[in-house]
Amino acid sequence: MPLREEFEQNGNWLFVRRSWLPVLLYPFAIAIIYFYPETTHHYISNDRWGIFCFLVSFSGQVVRAITVGFTPKGTSGRNTSQGQVAETLNQTGIYSVVRHPLYLGNFLMWLGLFMFIGVWWFVLICALAYWIYYERIMYAEEEFLRRHYSADYENWASRTPAFFPRLSGWVPSKLDFSFRNVLKREYNGMFATVVSFVLINIISNFFVLEEIKVDVLWQAVFVLGAVLFIVLRTLKKSTRLLDIPGR
Repeated sequence: MPLREEFEQNGNWLFVRRSWLPVLLYPFAIAIIYFYPETTHHYISNDRWGIFCFLVSFSGQVVRAITVGFTPKGTSGRNTSQGQVAETLNQTGIYSVVRHPLYLGNFLMWLGLFMFIGVWWFVLICALAYWIYYERIMYAEEEFLRRHYSADYENWASRTPAFFPRLSGWVPSKLDFSFRNVLKREYNGMFATVVSFVLINIISNFFVLEEIKVDVLWQAVFVLGAVLFIVLRTLKKSTRLLDIPGR
């Protein structure tokens, strides 16, 4: 099979399994905490470092919120288990400065977690694994867009970076920002990030202090995150308050 077709096939395969494949990094993270307890615990138990890393992850959530809040449903080749979907080629808002803002947001969310462990070479390895993983997915999506939008896609791609945003040339979105759409679509990811930070803290304390303990900072973060998760999940499942036509 030619590499072009192979890359696209691999990207589609990886995307369908995107919800659980990154979890394979967790055993490696646990192993790093176990084999380097003094180094990792120093960082994981440091509140200032923890807040900084959490803010890095939160910045990724902000990028995703800006993307989701301004874009319509079925835009720019959203891949699904049934195949690619692209009712429109979105070239405004955050898509005017970067072609894959959701994956940029995902990277920042994961980067905060990688950094939290405090081992620099683990951060580099995870960042490289992330790039290889998502590069295939981005390739598959762009091949789909190339076939469906040809010249429009080529013009957009030629002036818009794939992953690292351009610092100029912002084109305002045609839609108003929808905070309700952000809440509806992003509460799961944010709570998963909160749980990940808390679990890393618990595991580190267990290996070093030999007790199941959650530091006060992460107790507070977990409680706030859990309350927000329960409220938003209830609103989504039991009401139409978060529903926005066309989003």
